[in-house]
Amino acid sequence: MPGFPHPGSLTICEINRELFVAEKLSDEQAKETYGKILGLVFSPVPFEVDLYPSDSEQIREQQQVTSEDARRGGFAGFKADIFELLIRFFSPNSLNVLAEEDVYGVSWNPHKHCLAFTSGRNQVTIRDYEDSEGKDPCILTSEYQRDVKALEWRPNSGKTLAVGCTGGICIWSASYPSNAAMVRPGIASSVGGVFRASGVRWTLVDFLRSPDGEQISALCWNPDGRFLASASSGSSSFTIWDVAQGLGTPIRRGLGAISMLKWSPTGDYFFTAKSDGTFYIWETNTWTSEPWSSTGGNVTGAAWDPDGRMILLAFSQSTTLGSIHFASKPPSLDAHLLPVELPEIASTGSHGIEKIAWDASGERLALSFQGGDDMYDGLIAVYDIRRAPLISTSLVGFIRGPGEKPKPLAFAFHNKFKQGPLLTVCWSSGWCCTYPLIFRSHILP
Repeated sequence: MPGFPHPGSLTICEINRELFVAEKLSDEQAKETYGKILGLVFSPVPFEVDLYPSDSEQIREQQQVTSEDARRGGFAGFKADIFELLIRFFSPNSLNVLAEEDVYGVSWNPHKHCLAFTSGRNQVTIRDYEDSEGKDPCILTSEYQRDVKALEWRPNSGKTLAVGCTGGICIWSASYPSNAAMVRPGIASSVGGVFRASGVRWTLVDFLRSPDGEQISALCWNPDGRFLASASSGSSSFTIWDVAQGLGTPIRRGLGAISMLKWSPTGDYFFTAKSDGTFYIWETNTWTSEPWSSTGGNVTGAAWDPDGRMILLAFSQSTTLGSIHFASKPPSLDAHLLPVELPEIASTGSHGIEKIAWDASGERLALSFQGGDDMYDGLIAVYDIRRAPLISTSLVGFIRGPGEKPKPLAFAFHNKFKQGPLLTVCWSSGWCCTYPLIFRSHILP
Protein backbone atom coordinates (compact mmCIF):
# COMPACT_ATOMS: atom_id res chain seq x y z
CA MET A 1 0.00 0.00 0.00
CA PRO A 2 1.54 3.38 -1.03
CA GLY A 3 2.73 6.06 1.34
CA PHE A 4 2.57 4.13 4.62
CA PRO A 5 4.46 5.85 7.47
CA HIS A 6 5.97 3.39 9.90
CA PRO A 7 5.22 3.71 13.64
CA GLY A 8 7.43 6.29 15.30
CA SER A 9 7.67 8.45 12.18
CA LEU A 10 5.55 11.46 11.29
CA THR A 11 4.41 12.96 8.02
CA ILE A 12 5.73 16.30 6.68
CA CYS A 13 4.07 16.89 3.29
CA GLU A 14 3.20 15.47 -0.12
CA ILE A 15 5.24 16.23 -3.22
CA ASN A 16 3.95 14.67 -6.45
CA ARG A 17 2.11 11.77 -4.76
CA GLU A 18 5.01 10.99 -2.42
CA LEU A 19 4.40 11.58 1.28
CA PHE A 20 7.60 12.65 3.04
CA VAL A 21 8.20 11.55 6.64
CA ALA A 22 10.59 12.46 9.45
CA GLU A 23 11.61 10.94 12.76
CA LYS A 24 10.90 14.00 14.88
CA LEU A 25 8.82 17.18 14.81
CA SER A 26 10.88 20.17 13.65
CA ASP A 27 10.77 23.07 11.21
CA GLU A 28 14.07 21.96 9.69
CA GLN A 29 12.52 18.99 7.92
CA ALA A 30 9.74 21.20 6.58
CA LYS A 31 12.28 23.75 5.28
CA GLU A 32 14.19 21.02 3.47
CA THR A 33 11.10 19.60 1.77
CA TYR A 34 8.18 21.90 0.99
CA GLY A 35 9.81 25.09 2.36
CA LYS A 36 12.08 25.29 -0.66
CA ILE A 37 9.04 25.20 -2.94
CA LEU A 38 6.55 27.39 -1.08
CA GLY A 39 8.99 29.81 0.49
CA LEU A 40 7.36 29.47 3.91
CA VAL A 41 6.92 26.93 6.69
CA PHE A 42 3.78 26.24 8.70
CA SER A 43 5.16 25.56 12.15
CA PRO A 44 3.10 23.18 14.31
CA VAL A 45 1.13 24.78 17.12
CA PRO A 46 1.05 23.07 20.56
CA PHE A 47 -2.10 23.00 22.67
CA GLU A 48 -3.40 21.31 25.80
CA VAL A 49 -5.76 18.48 24.93
CA ASP A 50 -8.91 18.94 26.96
CA LEU A 51 -11.19 15.95 26.42
CA TYR A 52 -14.81 15.97 27.53
CA PRO A 53 -15.17 13.18 30.10
CA SER A 54 -18.96 13.19 30.01
CA ASP A 55 -19.21 12.61 26.27
CA SER A 56 -18.47 8.88 26.34
CA GLU A 57 -21.36 8.21 28.71
CA GLN A 58 -23.74 10.23 26.54
CA ILE A 59 -22.56 8.40 23.43
CA ARG A 60 -23.22 4.99 24.98
CA GLU A 61 -26.72 6.04 25.99
CA GLN A 62 -27.45 7.43 22.52
CA GLN A 63 -26.09 4.31 20.86
CA GLN A 64 -28.44 2.15 22.91
CA VAL A 65 -31.41 4.27 21.86
CA THR A 66 -30.55 4.21 18.15
CA SER A 67 -29.81 0.48 18.31
CA GLU A 68 -33.35 -0.09 19.58
CA ASP A 69 -34.68 2.04 16.71
CA ALA A 70 -32.72 -0.06 14.23
CA ARG A 71 -34.13 -3.31 15.64
CA ARG A 72 -37.67 -1.93 15.29
CA GLY A 73 -37.24 -1.56 11.55
CA GLY A 74 -35.20 1.52 10.83
CA PHE A 75 -36.61 4.42 8.82
CA ALA A 76 -39.66 4.52 6.59
CA GLY A 77 -41.39 6.93 4.25
CA PHE A 78 -38.49 7.66 1.91
CA LYS A 79 -38.05 6.88 -1.77
CA ALA A 80 -37.95 3.11 -2.17
CA ASP A 81 -35.34 3.12 -4.90
CA ILE A 82 -32.98 5.36 -2.93
CA PHE A 83 -33.49 3.32 0.21
CA GLU A 84 -32.72 0.07 -1.61
CA LEU A 85 -29.57 1.54 -3.11
CA LEU A 86 -28.38 2.70 0.27
CA ILE A 87 -29.12 -0.71 1.79
CA ARG A 88 -27.05 -2.33 -0.92
CA PHE A 89 -24.00 -0.13 -0.59
CA PHE A 90 -24.17 1.01 3.03
CA SER A 91 -25.13 -2.09 4.95
CA PRO A 92 -24.11 -1.89 8.61
CA ASN A 93 -21.89 -4.40 10.32
CA SER A 94 -23.06 -3.41 13.80
CA LEU A 95 -26.06 -1.72 15.38
CA ASN A 96 -24.22 1.24 16.89
CA VAL A 97 -25.02 4.09 14.51
CA LEU A 98 -23.97 7.17 16.47
CA ALA A 99 -20.41 8.38 16.28
CA GLU A 100 -18.74 10.51 18.90
CA GLU A 101 -19.88 14.12 18.83
CA ASP A 102 -17.11 16.42 17.70
CA VAL A 103 -15.67 18.59 20.44
CA TYR A 104 -12.75 19.92 18.39
CA GLY A 105 -12.83 22.03 15.27
CA VAL A 106 -10.32 23.66 12.94
CA SER A 107 -10.85 26.34 10.29
CA TRP A 108 -8.70 28.41 7.93
CA ASN A 109 -9.55 32.01 7.15
CA PRO A 110 -10.65 31.92 3.47
CA HIS A 111 -8.40 34.80 2.41
CA LYS A 112 -5.57 34.84 4.95
CA HIS A 113 -2.95 32.42 6.25
CA CYS A 114 -4.75 32.57 9.58
CA LEU A 115 -5.72 29.38 11.40
CA ALA A 116 -8.24 28.89 14.22
CA PHE A 117 -8.85 25.71 16.21
CA THR A 118 -10.48 24.53 19.42
CA SER A 119 -7.75 24.23 22.02
CA GLY A 120 -9.77 23.55 25.16
CA ARG A 121 -13.27 23.30 26.51
CA ASN A 122 -13.75 27.08 26.60
CA GLN A 123 -11.06 28.45 24.33
CA VAL A 124 -9.99 28.91 20.73
CA THR A 125 -6.42 29.37 19.49
CA ILE A 126 -5.56 31.57 16.51
CA ARG A 127 -2.23 31.32 14.68
CA ASP A 128 -1.60 34.01 12.08
CA TYR A 129 1.20 32.85 9.78
CA GLU A 130 1.24 36.24 8.04
CA ASP A 131 2.36 37.95 11.25
CA SER A 132 6.07 37.19 10.97
CA GLU A 133 6.97 38.83 14.30
CA GLY A 134 4.13 37.58 16.46
CA LYS A 135 4.77 33.85 16.23
CA ASP A 136 3.04 33.07 19.49
CA PRO A 137 -0.58 32.01 19.00
CA CYS A 138 -3.44 34.07 20.42
CA ILE A 139 -6.00 32.44 22.72
CA LEU A 140 -9.61 33.67 22.68
CA THR A 141 -11.56 33.34 25.92
CA SER A 142 -14.69 35.01 27.26
CA GLU A 143 -17.34 34.46 29.90
CA TYR A 144 -19.77 34.00 26.99
CA GLN A 145 -17.66 31.28 25.42
CA ARG A 146 -18.33 28.04 27.28
CA ASP A 147 -18.17 24.48 25.93
CA VAL A 148 -16.94 25.27 22.42
CA LYS A 149 -18.18 22.76 19.84
CA ALA A 150 -17.87 24.51 16.45
CA LEU A 151 -16.04 27.36 14.75
CA GLU A 152 -16.00 28.87 11.25
CA TRP A 153 -14.34 31.90 9.66
CA ARG A 154 -16.71 34.35 7.98
CA PRO A 155 -16.22 34.67 4.20
CA ASN A 156 -15.52 38.08 2.64
CA SER A 157 -15.11 39.94 5.93
CA GLY A 158 -11.43 40.15 6.78
CA LYS A 159 -10.85 38.40 10.08
CA THR A 160 -14.18 37.52 11.70
CA LEU A 161 -14.70 34.19 13.45
CA ALA A 162 -17.91 32.52 14.66
CA VAL A 163 -17.62 30.17 17.65
CA GLY A 164 -20.52 27.91 18.66
CA CYS A 165 -20.82 27.35 22.39
CA THR A 166 -23.36 26.93 25.19
CA GLY A 167 -26.17 29.44 24.83
CA GLY A 168 -25.25 30.87 21.46
CA ILE A 169 -22.52 32.02 19.08
CA CYS A 170 -19.55 34.26 19.87
CA ILE A 171 -18.55 36.56 17.00
CA TRP A 172 -14.90 37.65 17.20
CA SER A 173 -13.24 40.25 14.98
CA ALA A 174 -9.70 41.52 14.59
CA SER A 175 -9.41 45.07 15.87
CA TYR A 176 -6.58 47.38 14.75
CA PRO A 177 -5.30 50.61 16.35
CA SER A 178 -6.51 52.62 13.36
CA ASN A 179 -9.66 50.59 12.76
CA ALA A 180 -11.35 49.34 15.92
CA ALA A 181 -13.98 46.62 15.58
CA MET A 182 -17.54 47.71 16.27
CA VAL A 183 -19.14 46.01 19.30
CA ARG A 184 -22.90 45.52 19.27
CA PRO A 185 -24.60 47.56 22.05
CA GLY A 186 -25.32 45.41 25.08
CA ILE A 187 -22.34 43.13 24.51
CA ALA A 188 -19.48 43.55 26.93
CA SER A 189 -16.28 43.95 24.92
CA SER A 190 -13.88 41.09 25.60
CA VAL A 191 -10.27 41.26 24.49
CA GLY A 192 -8.97 37.87 23.49
CA GLY A 193 -5.31 38.75 23.18
CA VAL A 194 -2.68 40.95 21.56
CA PHE A 195 -0.23 40.19 18.77
CA ARG A 196 2.90 42.00 19.82
CA ALA A 197 4.13 42.99 16.37
CA SER A 198 1.01 44.22 14.61
CA GLY A 199 -0.98 45.27 17.67
CA VAL A 200 -4.01 43.28 16.50
CA ARG A 201 -6.59 42.73 19.21
CA TRP A 202 -9.27 40.08 18.95
CA THR A 203 -12.54 41.53 20.24
CA LEU A 204 -15.84 39.85 21.02
CA VAL A 205 -18.16 42.04 18.94
CA ASP A 206 -21.43 40.10 19.28
CA PHE A 207 -23.09 37.16 20.99
CA LEU A 208 -25.98 35.58 19.07
CA ARG A 209 -28.15 33.96 21.72
CA SER A 210 -29.77 30.66 20.82
CA PRO A 211 -33.55 30.67 21.44
CA ASP A 212 -33.57 28.28 24.39
CA GLY A 213 -29.98 28.60 25.53
CA GLU A 214 -28.98 25.44 23.66
CA GLN A 215 -25.46 24.22 23.03
CA ILE A 216 -24.55 25.19 19.45
CA SER A 217 -22.83 22.18 17.94
CA ALA A 218 -22.80 22.99 14.20
CA LEU A 219 -22.08 26.17 12.24
CA CYS A 220 -21.86 27.08 8.56
CA TRP A 221 -21.67 30.42 6.70
CA ASN A 222 -23.30 30.97 3.35
CA PRO A 223 -20.78 31.77 0.57
CA ASP A 224 -21.07 35.57 0.73
CA GLY A 225 -20.86 35.68 4.53
CA ARG A 226 -24.19 37.44 5.13
CA PHE A 227 -25.98 34.50 6.71
CA LEU A 228 -24.80 32.03 9.36
CA ALA A 229 -26.55 28.72 9.94
CA SER A 230 -26.43 27.11 13.38
CA ALA A 231 -27.86 23.99 14.96
CA SER A 232 -27.93 22.12 18.23
CA SER A 233 -28.09 18.36 18.64
CA GLY A 234 -30.87 18.94 21.17
CA SER A 235 -32.94 21.38 19.12
CA SER A 236 -35.96 20.78 16.89
CA SER A 237 -34.78 23.23 14.21
CA PHE A 238 -31.78 24.95 12.74
CA THR A 239 -31.43 28.72 12.62
CA ILE A 240 -30.41 31.09 9.83
CA TRP A 241 -28.87 34.25 11.27
CA ASP A 242 -28.68 37.64 9.57
CA VAL A 243 -25.48 38.48 11.40
CA ALA A 244 -25.48 42.20 10.61
CA GLN A 245 -28.91 42.51 12.23
CA GLY A 246 -28.25 39.95 14.95
CA LEU A 247 -31.54 38.23 14.09
CA GLY A 248 -32.13 34.50 13.74
CA THR A 249 -34.92 32.67 11.88
CA PRO A 250 -35.63 29.04 12.85
CA ILE A 251 -36.20 26.66 9.93
CA ARG A 252 -38.32 23.50 9.91
CA ARG A 253 -39.23 22.76 13.49
CA GLY A 254 -39.49 19.03 14.18
CA LEU A 255 -36.22 17.90 12.63
CA GLY A 256 -34.47 17.24 15.93
CA ALA A 257 -30.90 16.16 16.76
CA ILE A 258 -29.14 17.93 13.87
CA SER A 259 -25.46 16.99 13.80
CA MET A 260 -24.15 18.66 10.65
CA LEU A 261 -24.75 21.67 8.38
CA LYS A 262 -23.09 22.32 4.99
CA TRP A 263 -23.89 25.20 2.62
CA SER A 264 -23.01 24.56 -1.03
CA PRO A 265 -20.27 26.77 -2.58
CA THR A 266 -22.85 28.50 -4.81
CA GLY A 267 -25.36 28.97 -1.99
CA ASP A 268 -28.13 27.22 -3.94
CA TYR A 269 -28.25 24.12 -1.76
CA PHE A 270 -27.98 23.35 1.93
CA PHE A 271 -27.29 20.01 3.62
CA THR A 272 -28.41 18.94 7.09
CA ALA A 273 -27.78 15.61 8.82
CA LYS A 274 -29.36 14.08 11.89
CA SER A 275 -27.70 11.75 14.34
CA ASP A 276 -30.00 8.85 13.41
CA GLY A 277 -28.77 8.35 9.84
CA THR A 278 -31.31 10.56 8.06
CA PHE A 279 -30.32 13.67 6.15
CA TYR A 280 -31.91 16.41 4.05
CA ILE A 281 -31.00 18.29 0.89
CA TRP A 282 -32.53 21.80 0.84
CA GLU A 283 -32.82 24.35 -1.93
CA THR A 284 -32.39 27.83 -0.50
CA ASN A 285 -34.79 29.70 -2.78
CA THR A 286 -37.94 28.56 -0.98
CA TRP A 287 -36.29 26.40 1.73
CA THR A 288 -37.96 23.19 0.66
CA SER A 289 -36.19 19.88 1.20
CA GLU A 290 -35.94 16.26 0.20
CA PRO A 291 -35.35 13.61 2.90
CA TRP A 292 -32.90 10.73 2.50
CA SER A 293 -31.90 7.81 4.69
CA SER A 294 -28.99 5.46 5.24
CA THR A 295 -28.63 2.08 6.88
CA GLY A 296 -24.87 2.58 6.97
CA GLY A 297 -25.05 4.48 10.23
CA ASN A 298 -25.17 8.21 10.76
CA VAL A 299 -23.53 10.75 8.45
CA THR A 300 -20.07 11.46 9.83
CA GLY A 301 -18.82 13.68 7.03
CA ALA A 302 -20.13 15.75 4.15
CA ALA A 303 -18.22 17.81 1.57
CA TRP A 304 -19.41 19.69 -1.52
CA ASP A 305 -17.50 19.66 -4.78
CA PRO A 306 -16.17 23.07 -5.95
CA ASP A 307 -19.11 23.61 -8.32
CA GLY A 308 -21.78 22.83 -5.74
CA ARG A 309 -23.43 20.19 -7.94
CA MET A 310 -22.35 17.15 -5.99
CA ILE A 311 -21.90 16.27 -2.33
CA LEU A 312 -19.79 13.46 -0.90
CA LEU A 313 -21.05 11.71 2.23
CA ALA A 314 -19.34 9.41 4.73
CA PHE A 315 -21.12 7.01 7.07
CA SER A 316 -20.16 5.63 10.46
CA GLN A 317 -20.68 1.99 9.50
CA SER A 318 -19.49 1.87 5.92
CA THR A 319 -16.14 2.21 4.17
CA THR A 320 -17.98 3.21 0.98
CA LEU A 321 -18.73 6.88 0.39
CA GLY A 322 -21.90 8.13 -1.25
CA SER A 323 -21.92 10.85 -3.92
CA ILE A 324 -25.19 12.67 -4.54
CA HIS A 325 -25.41 14.26 -8.00
CA PHE A 326 -28.04 16.81 -8.98
CA ALA A 327 -29.77 15.91 -12.22
CA SER A 328 -30.75 19.47 -13.16
CA LYS A 329 -30.09 23.09 -12.23
CA PRO A 330 -31.21 24.80 -8.99
CA PRO A 331 -33.69 24.95 -7.42
CA SER A 332 -34.43 21.38 -8.55
CA LEU A 333 -33.93 18.72 -5.86
CA ASP A 334 -33.92 15.88 -8.36
CA ALA A 335 -30.76 13.93 -7.52
CA HIS A 336 -29.33 10.44 -7.57
CA LEU A 337 -26.80 8.67 -5.38
CA LEU A 338 -23.80 6.66 -6.50
CA PRO A 339 -21.36 4.67 -4.34
CA VAL A 340 -17.67 5.57 -4.21
CA GLU A 341 -15.75 2.48 -3.24
CA LEU A 342 -12.61 2.75 -1.08
CA PRO A 343 -11.14 -0.77 -1.14
CA GLU A 344 -7.93 0.35 0.59
CA ILE A 345 -9.89 1.49 3.65
CA ALA A 346 -11.89 -1.73 3.68
CA SER A 347 -8.62 -3.70 3.60
CA THR A 348 -7.46 -2.02 6.82
CA GLY A 349 -10.23 -3.79 8.71
CA SER A 350 -12.07 -0.53 9.33
CA HIS A 351 -15.84 -0.61 9.75
CA GLY A 352 -16.61 3.04 9.06
CA ILE A 353 -15.44 6.55 8.24
CA GLU A 354 -15.01 9.10 11.04
CA LYS A 355 -14.47 12.38 9.15
CA ILE A 356 -13.77 13.65 5.65
CA ALA A 357 -12.42 16.89 4.14
CA TRP A 358 -12.36 17.73 0.42
CA ASP A 359 -9.96 20.28 -0.98
CA ALA A 360 -11.67 23.22 -2.75
CA SER A 361 -9.87 22.37 -6.01
CA GLY A 362 -11.57 18.97 -5.87
CA GLU A 363 -8.25 17.14 -6.25
CA ARG A 364 -7.51 15.85 -2.74
CA LEU A 365 -9.71 14.09 -0.21
CA ALA A 366 -8.63 13.39 3.38
CA LEU A 367 -10.45 10.97 5.64
CA SER A 368 -10.08 9.29 9.01
CA PHE A 369 -11.55 5.88 9.77
CA GLN A 370 -12.49 3.86 12.81
CA GLY A 371 -11.64 0.35 13.87
CA GLY A 372 -9.25 -1.70 11.82
CA ASP A 373 -5.80 -3.16 12.40
CA ASP A 374 -3.46 -1.60 14.93
CA MET A 375 -0.93 -0.62 12.27
CA TYR A 376 -3.50 1.75 10.71
CA ASP A 377 -4.83 3.16 13.97
CA GLY A 378 -4.94 6.97 13.99
CA LEU A 379 -3.86 7.49 10.37
CA ILE A 380 -5.46 9.85 7.85
CA ALA A 381 -5.84 8.58 4.29
CA VAL A 382 -5.20 11.01 1.42
CA TYR A 383 -6.81 10.36 -1.97
CA ASP A 384 -6.28 11.84 -5.41
CA ILE A 385 -9.79 12.64 -6.72
CA ARG A 386 -10.97 12.93 -10.32
CA ARG A 387 -14.44 14.06 -11.49
CA ALA A 388 -15.23 13.21 -15.10
CA PRO A 389 -18.10 13.60 -14.20
CA LEU A 390 -18.27 10.59 -11.87
CA ILE A 391 -15.82 10.40 -9.00
CA SER A 392 -12.80 8.14 -9.18
CA THR A 393 -10.26 7.78 -6.38
CA SER A 394 -6.58 6.86 -6.15
CA LEU A 395 -4.87 6.46 -2.79
CA VAL A 396 -1.84 8.72 -2.35
CA GLY A 397 -0.96 7.41 1.10
CA PHE A 398 -1.43 7.90 4.83
CA ILE A 399 -0.57 10.74 7.21
CA ARG A 400 0.72 9.95 10.68
CA GLY A 401 0.77 12.62 13.39
CA PRO A 402 3.39 13.36 16.05
CA GLY A 403 3.54 11.89 19.54
CA GLU A 404 2.48 8.65 21.19
CA LYS A 405 -0.34 6.91 19.29
CA PRO A 406 -1.81 10.14 17.90
CA LYS A 407 -5.38 10.27 16.65
CA PRO A 408 -6.92 13.02 14.52
CA LEU A 409 -9.37 15.15 16.52
CA ALA A 410 -10.26 17.51 13.66
CA PHE A 411 -8.92 18.43 10.23
CA ALA A 412 -9.72 20.83 7.41
CA PHE A 413 -8.31 22.24 4.16
CA HIS A 414 -7.39 25.86 3.48
CA ASN A 415 -9.86 26.50 0.65
CA LYS A 416 -8.08 29.47 -0.93
CA PHE A 417 -4.40 28.56 -0.62
CA LYS A 418 -3.11 29.37 -4.11
CA GLN A 419 -0.24 26.91 -4.12
CA GLY A 420 -2.31 23.76 -3.72
CA PRO A 421 -4.19 21.81 -1.06
CA LEU A 422 -3.19 22.69 2.51
CA LEU A 423 -4.43 20.25 5.15
CA THR A 424 -4.37 21.02 8.87
CA VAL A 425 -4.91 18.37 11.56
CA CYS A 426 -5.38 18.71 15.31
CA TRP A 427 -3.89 15.60 16.91
CA SER A 428 -4.69 13.99 20.26
CA SER A 429 -1.00 14.33 21.13
CA GLY A 430 -1.52 18.09 21.51
CA TRP A 431 -0.18 19.38 18.19
CA CYS A 432 -1.95 21.21 15.38
CA CYS A 433 0.03 20.40 12.22
CA THR A 434 -0.26 21.65 8.64
CA TYR A 435 0.57 19.50 5.61
CA PRO A 436 1.07 21.04 2.14
CA LEU A 437 0.00 18.63 -0.60
CA ILE A 438 2.02 19.74 -3.60
CA PHE A 439 1.70 18.35 -7.12
CA ARG A 440 2.26 19.37 -10.71
CA SER A 441 -1.14 20.81 -11.60
CA HIS A 442 -0.48 23.64 -9.14
CA ILE A 443 3.06 24.99 -8.92
CA LEU A 444 5.61 22.36 -9.88
CA PRO A 445 7.20 22.60 -13.34
